[in-house]
Amino acid sequence: MATKKAAAKKAPAKKTAKRKYSPAVGKSVETEMKAMKKGELKSGRSGKKVTNPKQAIAIGISKARKEGKKVPPPPDK
Repeated sequence: MATKKAAAKKAPAKKTAKRKYSPAVGKSVETEMKAMKKGELKSGRSGKKVTNPKQAIAIGISKARKEGKKVPPPPDK
């Protein structure tokens, strides 16, 4: 009986993740979060003070999108 040598198994190649958002977008979101924490961030239409962190993030991403930074398009409703 001939014994076969075990074939050397290669580890699967890791896929490199592609950035969805540019690092500059993080800076604009960070700026909006700081303004929210200071109580200076106002919403667009009503002009009320923003207190929700998710809303501050959305405002930062929206501003980055208007400035032409790398941001995926807004989700369709």
